[in-house]
Amino acid sequence: MQNPYEVLGIKEGASVEEIKAAYREQVKKYHPDKHQDNPLYELAEEKLREINEAYDLLMKNQGASGGSSYNGGTSYGGNAGRNSEFAQIRRDLDAGRLDQAEQALERSRNRCAEWFYLRGMVSLRRGWYDDALTNVQTAISMDPNNYEYNNTMNMLMRTTGNYRNAAYGRGYDSRSDEMCRMCQCLICLDCLTDC
Repeated sequence: MQNPYEVLGIKEGASVEEIKAAYREQVKKYHPDKHQDNPLYELAEEKLREINEAYDLLMKNQGASGGSSYNGGTSYGGNAGRNSEFAQIRRDLDAGRLDQAEQALERSRNRCAEWFYLRGMVSLRRGWYDDALTNVQTAISMDPNNYEYNNTMNMLMRTTGNYRNAAYGRGYDSRSDEMCRMCQCLICLDCLTDC
């Protein structure tokens, strides 16, 4: 998730009142009911989800510490804040250094929920959706209340669902079977006429 302050369009360190006002303004702007029968409906729905997640995160952090504790990275939960090893792996992931992140994960002996989550993020960045899904599911089973893990799982389910639906549509259906039969006939006909 990107910086929740940026999502709400406010500066870092904003007060609770500023966060609430920005949230209300963004909800009015992107509410899907406002975009019914509009091609931007799905985009508005996705944006509203981001706004709600950003608001929830900031309000949770405000309540926990009396002030904002967003750290500017992608680390919102789990062990990343307590473990510099995982924090470095997250920085490697953010910078696109997948090989370094993967090597650091392999060296780590701490196979906690955060390890599986980060392993899933490496797989996701490489385009290995099934492996990413498996690792994030393992992280959630170890830490079921982690907001970041659950948010990522929801995103993965949407992404892999679209990926699988598109892939099934490109497989061998009745039209492609007919095309294969036509090609076979043409090849056979070509062989027969060459004699």
